[in-house]
Amino acid sequence: MRKLKLNRQAFIDWIYIIFGTFLTGFGISVFMNPARLAPGGVSGLGTIIYHVIEDKTGKTMELGLIILFLSIPIYLLGLAVFGKEYGIRTLMGTLLLSLSTFIFDSIFPNGIIDYSKESSLWLCTLFTGLTNGIGIGLVMRTGSNTGGTDIIAQILARYTPLGMGNALLFVDGTVILSSIFIFGIENALYSAVVSIIISLIIDRVIVPFGTNYAKTVYIISPHIDIIGEYILKNMNRSGTIIPSRGLFSGENKEMLMTVIPKKDLTKLTRCVKEADPNAFLVIQDTYHVLGEGYQPLDVIADSKDVSQS
Repeated sequence: MRKLKLNRQAFIDWIYIIFGTFLTGFGISVFMNPARLAPGGVSGLGTIIYHVIEDKTGKTMELGLIILFLSIPIYLLGLAVFGKEYGIRTLMGTLLLSLSTFIFDSIFPNGIIDYSKESSLWLCTLFTGLTNGIGIGLVMRTGSNTGGTDIIAQILARYTPLGMGNALLFVDGTVILSSIFIFGIENALYSAVVSIIISLIIDRVIVPFGTNYAKTVYIISPHIDIIGEYILKNMNRSGTIIPSRGLFSGENKEMLMTVIPKKDLTKLTRCVKEADPNAFLVIQDTYHVLGEGYQPLDVIADSKDVSQS
């Protein structure tokens, strides 16, 4: 029965990944690229390169291929840094995003709206944010991602004092600022609005419990041993068992405390639900985690002001 549940969940996850990447690819193809918006990410960088080639040579290169050429080296870098953490799902997310962009470029070579109208830029800004926010959020719900600059941000978060949120802001901000020299400051400001919309949708609507770098999870259950074994063997993480006592009941209990990357939260919650549907969980945002598997202690210890990151 448990295997059946896992297979069913894996099937649902792949539906999320496929639908999410294709929705994102649709937004990139018919809203973002024609409007010359570059709200960060590999897709934003790809859009800049696409229009530079078009403006300089009068010829075009498939945006899907540009995204693929940019994404694969970054994926391999993530694989080298993080190992098996970047598995088949992240690779498939990367490939499907490129494929979906290529497909929608072929289906809608001239887009779907009149881009010459003044209102078109606002429409493209709004719907790029909606399609990308929902699409990327659906992919993130499975514990996967679409690769690209997310990987660069995670590397920065590991080896610099920057937290994940600030690392993403730095990477995406660099792409948006770069677009000023190609598309002008007005389009760059619209791109910043797109980035804000995407972040709001992912944080508030799609991905439960927010999108911070890591999560500290406290679990109270009679089945702590089963849950702990799953964390050790399936998530390659550890934790601490803390003796506790119920304030009302006075019963002695065990509480498991573990710190996990945000992308693993869904997997852990599913495990706890299967082991004990009546378990009690407290989930907290964690902005800095120091030690093995996260940021080295000396990176933060040697920085001037940890609170600024």
